[in-house]
Parts: sequence; C-alpha cells; structure tokens
Amino acid sequence: MPALLGAPLFPGPALEKTWSDRCYDLSKAVVRLAKLGSQDALILLRLSFSGQKVLHLLRCSPSVSHPLLDRFDSLLRSAVQRITNTDLSDSQWMQASLPVKDGGLGVRRVSLLALPAYLALAASSLSLQDAILSNSVSSASTICTNYLSIWSSAFGPLPDNLPSKQPF
Repeated sequence: MPALLGAPLFPGPALEKTWSDRCYDLSKAVVRLAKLGSQDALILLRLSFSGQKVLHLLRCSPSVSHPLLDRFDSLLRSAVQRITNTDLSDSQWMQASLPVKDGGLGVRRVSLLALPAYLALAASSLSLQDAILSNSVSSASTICTNYLSIWSSAFGPLPDNLPSKQPF
C-alpha cells in the first residue's frame, strides 16, 4: 500500500492499522496524563496528543468518515473528562472542542478536521500535481471529488475566485 511519510494514501488495511495505532497511542497517553497536574496535562493533551498529533495523517490520508475517528474523538473526550474531573454533556464537549480563541479548550475533534485538512492539502498541491502529471493522462481523483461534493453539500459551492481549474 503506497504511503507518504508514514501516511497511507488510500483507504484499506494500512489506513485502518494506522488509525488503530493512533488510538492505542492516545489511550496510553491518557493514562499517563492522569498522573500530572490538570493544567499541565491539558496543555500536553491539546498540543501534543490530540489533533496536532494526527494532522499529517488527516492531510495525507482519506480519513473522512473513518470509524476510528469517532473512537479517537471519544478517547479525547474521556481524556478531557479525566483531566478536568468532570462529566461533559454533549454540548459541553462541543464547546470544549472549540479553539481557545472561540472559548473552547482547544482539544479539537479530529472527525471535524478530517475533511478540511484533506481538501486543503489537495488544493494547495495542485500546481505540483500538474507539474508531475503534465505528460500523463490522468482521471480526476474519485476520493477528492467525493470529498468536494460532501463539502459543497455541507457548506455550499466553492467561491468563484478560486483558480479556474477544477482542484481535483
């Protein structure tokens, strides 16, 4: 299975194993974070073990709607609850997972980051893709096309001021 710096490029067993490994790593970290002070543990969770830890995987791998994203988010939620010694309701968890500047704790839910992270990397590397594939006949990536339609149905069509080429 092709991988880019440790991130599987296609759905399948390699992506499943990678997400399973990330969930295992986070579950181990949660146990260890509980031994620290609350503030230190929360800072470490936010900056080292949550979305930041898997951002490369989210950008490079088609992880949107992957079932282990929910498992990862569940582990994050239990970590926040354990560190803060609270039982968060769904609305409290929603607020806690907002960025700090928006009144949250900054422990971002990876299931919400997966789609924009993947589409942003695909769009930002468009000129490189064109240069590499300029002499080949290539069809549009079905994964990117599907993700773009999910984005459009959720947030509306893309603005007209984007490059004239279809980004995928």
